[in-house]
Amino acid sequence: MKKFTKNILQITTGICTMVTLCAGKAMALTVQEGAEAARADGMPENLVGPDGVFTQVTNTVLYVVGAISVLMLVWGGFRYIISGGDSKKVTDAKNTILYAILGLIIAFFAYAIVNFVLNTISPTPAQNAENTALLLNFFA
Repeated sequence: MKKFTKNILQITTGICTMVTLCAGKAMALTVQEGAEAARADGMPENLVGPDGVFTQVTNTVLYVVGAISVLMLVWGGFRYIISGGDSKKVTDAKNTILYAILGLIIAFFAYAIVNFVLNTISPTPAQNAENTALLLNFFA
């Protein structure tokens, strides 16, 4: 009886999931239409795109992360210089430099990925078609 109930529950869950996905695709809006529907009075008009709010916020955060990584790189170099040959201090300074460089690399790739995604979902249909074609050619 437990097995039968479990199977019925799984089948019902699967059917409900399929119905939900089909209904969601039928009622789906583009990103820009959804943003316009949710916009209240006084809110910025462009949420996505080159001048959009999302682009400005993510770029600002990524610039701050990049600046902190550069400062940590300088701090690690300074700690390396003043280590005086102490192996523990040298190791700590090298780790600081290594993690600062990794932070810069991650910030660079995050910037590239975020801008790619935001440009892909931009409101201009011609640009969307071009980006989709580039993406399809990349994976083909």
